[in-house]
Amino acid sequence: MGIWQGRSRRKRTGGRLRPIRKKRRFEIARELQIATVGAGRVKPYRVRGHNQKLRVLTAASINVYDPASRKTQRARIVTVRDNPANPNYVQRNIITRGAILETDLGLVRVLSRPGQDGVLNGIRVAAPAS
Repeated sequence: MGIWQGRSRRKRTGGRLRPIRKKRRFEIARELQIATVGAGRVKPYRVRGHNQKLRVLTAASINVYDPASRKTQRARIVTVRDNPANPNYVQRNIITRGAILETDLGLVRVLSRPGQDGVLNGIRVAAPAS
């Protein structure tokens, strides 16, 4: 079943809105495909205007920017440490924007959107004081 991204049939107050037309094909969203930790795999998909976006399906490494040294280097992903989007994503090793990953360089926060950018970029963060 597709995800519909059209206008709601309810007002903000809860009242009913009379639809002026039926659903359209361009209002249907893509099926959910989630980026996980594993051997690197990227999938291209067509978007409106016959353009292309890339979706990360699995990733083994991430481009890490270190603000202290102002350098960017590639790091190997060990596991997902925290994900504010959904606590369950940590157990399933799912990567989204804002996720905290454990790498061989330390903890990294993901800045890119793996489902749309086709690349994983992140910034090094200090270890939590616990």
